[in-house]
Amino acid sequence: MNNRLGLIAFLTDEYDRAISWFQEALQFVLLEDTDMGHGKRWVRMAPQHDAQTAFLIARATGDQRRAVGNQAGGRVGHFLFTDDFDAMYAHMTKAGVTFREEARHEPYGTVAVFEDLHGNLWDLLQPKR
Repeated sequence: MNNRLGLIAFLTDEYDRAISWFQEALQFVLLEDTDMGHGKRWVRMAPQHDAQTAFLIARATGDQRRAVGNQAGGRVGHFLFTDDFDAMYAHMTKAGVTFREEARHEPYGTVAVFEDLHGNLWDLLQPKR
C-alpha cells in the first residue's frame, strides 16, 4: 500500500485573489483551475509542478466563512520549506508579505512567521542540513 497526502484545503473568500497571492507572493504554480458550475471551481496550486502535496483552493460559503483567516486557530498552520531562505524572504517582502518577526535560527533551521492574504500564520523555513 502506497499512501500519500495529496491535497490540503485552503479556505479563501475569492478564488482569483487567492490564486494571484499564491503566484505572486509564494511563487506557486497553478496546477488546475476547472469550472465545476454554480460558482464552484477545482483549483490546485503547489510550489512546483511535481510537488507531492498541493493546496486545493476552496471558496468558503455559509458558516465556513468564519474560518477564513483562522484555519489553524491562530497557530502556524502551514510550513513553506525553502533551500534559500534569504532569497525567498527578500522576494516575499518585496511582494508585500507581512512577516511577524525577523528571521531566527533554531536547532531545526532558519525560520520566520508570516501572514497569508487572509492572516493565517505560516512559517518560512530553511531546514538545517
